[in-house]
Parts: sequence; C-alpha cells; structure tokens
Amino acid sequence: MGRWMLDPELLRAFVAVADHGSFTRGAAALNRTQSAVSMQIQRLEGAIGTAVLDRSRRGLRLTPAGEVLLGYARRILSVSAEAMGRLRDLQVEGTVRLGVMEDYGTRLVPPLLAGFAAAHPRIQVEMVTGLTTPMLPRLGERFDLVLAMHAAGDGGGIFLRREQAVWAAGRDVSAKAGIAEAAADGPLPLALYPQGCLFRAWAMAALDAAGRPWRLAFVSHSLAAVTAIAAQGLAVTVVKAGLLPPELRRLGDRDGLPPLPEADIRLHRSPGLGPAGELLARHLADGLILPERGGEV
Repeated sequence: MGRWMLDPELLRAFVAVADHGSFTRGAAALNRTQSAVSMQIQRLEGAIGTAVLDRSRRGLRLTPAGEVLLGYARRILSVSAEAMGRLRDLQVEGTVRLGVMEDYGTRLVPPLLAGFAAAHPRIQVEMVTGLTTPMLPRLGERFDLVLAMHAAGDGGGIFLRREQAVWAAGRDVSAKAGIAEAAADGPLPLALYPQGCLFRAWAMAALDAAGRPWRLAFVSHSLAAVTAIAAQGLAVTVVKAGLLPPELRRLGDRDGLPPLPEADIRLHRSPGLGPAGELLARHLADGLILPERGGEV
C-alpha cells in the first residue's frame, strides 16, 4: 500500500474502534480478534505517519489527526458501500410487469422508465395502461407492480401522492358555448371511462347529489379519445388537476358544477416481488412521491 493510499479495511477498523471507544468492542463488532484490529490500526498510523488514537490510562481517545481522519473515513466507506451497491444493482436482471393508469402511463411514468432503463439495462419492464381496479386482483399472477388510484385514505399499498379530481372542458370559445348550450337545453353531456373508473363514479354521484341532470355522451377506455371529445366542446370530463391536458380548461363552481373528491395514488407490490421488481418500485416511488405528503418504500 502506498504512503498516501487509505486502505478501506484499515479505515473500517479505525471507525469501529472510534465508534465503540474500545479495541475489544470494536473488534467484536467486526467479528475479528483484538490483536488483528490493533495491527490494522498500527498499519493505518504507519501509512499516514502519525497516531490516530491516544491510548492512555484515561481511556481511548482520538488524536487531532484521528478527529480529522474520522470524518473522511466515514465518507470513504459510505461512497465505497454506495458504489458496491450500485454495481450489484447493475447485475440484477429479469422482467417486471407494471400496471398503471393511462394518464400516468403516458405522461409521468415514461421519463422514469427511461432513467430506470439506463441505470438497469438488464431489467425489462412490460407496462400495461388502463383501469387499474381490475389489475389489483391479478397482482402476482399478471402484474408485479400496479400504480393505482383510490379514494383518499383507502386502498392499501404505498401512498405516493394525492390528486384532486376536477371537471374539464374544451378551451376555445366555441367549445365553451357548446357546453353552455347543452347544459341549458338538457342534461349535461359527459365523456368518461367505462364502469370501474373511480372518476366516473364520482362524477355521477356528485351530479346526482347536486340535482344536476346528466347523460353519458361518450364512453371510452382511451384517454386521448375522451380528451378529444371534451376538447371539441361535445362533453365535460373529469381529470386530475395536476395532469390537466393543455387543450382542456378546468371547470368549477362558477360553471355550476359540484366539487369532486381527492384521490390517492398508491403503489401495490405482489407478495413475491423479486429484486428487479424491488428496484423498479423504489425508482418509481423516488420519482413520484411528493416530499411533503408521500410515504416510504
């Protein structure tokens, strides 16, 4: 070992002794003999050319050099452990089956998957978008991970963030006039997902509770199709406030529409999730959790 090279094994022995305040306890923490650890400390002191521990009758204390070295030693060991973990992660391989809501699957998740693919080239991700309610019972059978929406406070899984459901319609003047005319002449036209969609159930329940007549003008599994119908002024739809499509405008009290509930976005994992799935779950959570309200993986 060169004079100016710090051997991580020697640093690990030094940190253990410093943390435990004793050669005996430090050696026990490393599962080594006291004499072996003492020899490692001597080698470390020989390498840097000065003592790092003051062995006196008053006990074991750090020398000034030892106080300086301890901080660096912790950082070196931390970076070393991080590097080894990163290299181990690169070796993980497999296929992860992900189910996700279409708006998240087309706007928020793809950039995260791009970063994940670059970091874990041996892991393949198969993503299915659509209504997540029927996906959840198939965790472990068809899906390894499901990113789903639930009523606020419900649903289990790992809480990532909260989304506000809002009414939306087309932005241009003709679209606004079309909605106003339809609302004045009869039931409010709605463009929604099929049965099983939480927003569909909330929209109908809110309008019924407000005594507002409505009709299903358009039903589709396609987010793009529902958005296009609403953008043309043919119907009102419900979207997440944080993912309001640019071609739509948010509606509210001034438009005579009742408030809608909040939804929780939660990540569900299959019971037997493997290493590849765990890495993707952690990556998605890191990218989607809102710091002030999110949970932990």
